[in-house]
Amino acid sequence: MYELLKKDGAAKRGRLSTVHGIIETPVFMNVGTAAAIKGAVATTDLREIGTQVELSNTYHLHVRPGDKVVKKIGGLHKFMAWDRPILTDSGGFQVFSLAGLRKIKEEGVYFNSHIDGRKIFMGPEESMQIQSNLASTIAMAFDECPSSVADREYIEKSVDRTTRWLIRCKAEMERLNRLPDTLNPQQMLFGINQGGVYEDIRIRHAKEIAALDLDGYAVGGLAVGESHEEMYRILEAVVPYLPQDKPAYLMGVGTPENILEAVDRGIDFFDCVYPSRNGRHGHVYTNHGKLNLFNAKYELDTCPIEENCQCPACRNYSRAYIRHLLKAKEMLGMRLCVLHNLYFYNQMMGEIRAAIEAGRYKEYKKEKIAGMRRSGADDL
Repeated sequence: MYELLKKDGAAKRGRLSTVHGIIETPVFMNVGTAAAIKGAVATTDLREIGTQVELSNTYHLHVRPGDKVVKKIGGLHKFMAWDRPILTDSGGFQVFSLAGLRKIKEEGVYFNSHIDGRKIFMGPEESMQIQSNLASTIAMAFDECPSSVADREYIEKSVDRTTRWLIRCKAEMERLNRLPDTLNPQQMLFGINQGGVYEDIRIRHAKEIAALDLDGYAVGGLAVGESHEEMYRILEAVVPYLPQDKPAYLMGVGTPENILEAVDRGIDFFDCVYPSRNGRHGHVYTNHGKLNLFNAKYELDTCPIEENCQCPACRNYSRAYIRHLLKAKEMLGMRLCVLHNLYFYNQMMGEIRAAIEAGRYKEYKKEKIAGMRRSGADDL
């Protein structure tokens, strides 16, 4: 159940109660695609850095180790030793990114595994079955994610198919949740809004899926090549047509600035690989801009990545030491940068929630963005 606690303009401060605990929103979900955060980050680390939700991927876990294996072990929570909420992405984006390896039909998608080439079929029912086996807290509907540059006629047909698939997802999820051997009979289902950069298609689709009364709603198919301005325009157009009494999730976004702007347009949930991917390359986020720790100027820098940061890296190590680790290709260097970045994102979400509660979100957003854009930051 989602409770809207406070609004500040369009920004929402909410609370989603789940079988695996309460999610305070706005929230950034830490991405562990194959049931692990890249960069040697353990679930014990996730607890220490304030992670509320971990996100894993249906397609990747279906291919390896296999969702039936995970079910036999007791579900994803037991498998990865994580007792807080987990959201599983449906695999739709991954399937459709395998452009040369897949064939879309009304029943679903036929494609080849990117690991061993074996033929796989995934449709709405299969995606729900896999996610039920994983026993995640929140399952995502199986959708088609068309290219942002696809023509209008294709996107209209694609969106209509996504709606038909969503209806099948809902029916299958309800069936699975009634089965006696289902690990999580309280699994939630979020639907996904599509429509490319066409406002009218997005709005029509939002109205159609809102009528299905799901547990939450995502905006998909953005941050895939369109400009930030286009993304913000689409959010301003479509979010008002999504139910205000349900969480809204912007998939795959994004930079701290993207998140701050999207919160201002009514988004509750976020996920992105940026903090972990950038961390593995020595790029770290601070309140005073991004730093590239490979830069020579940090060779003798005994300061932490950011003063007063309470992440495990900043409490114990200097920029100089972390730079040395990165240059020496020691995994600890990547791990410390990833921990810092995820901590930074999780802390920022706490600041966002507090700012909305205080009724000063726009002021906070302006100050935060100005700080991160300062001229002294490294050019990444």
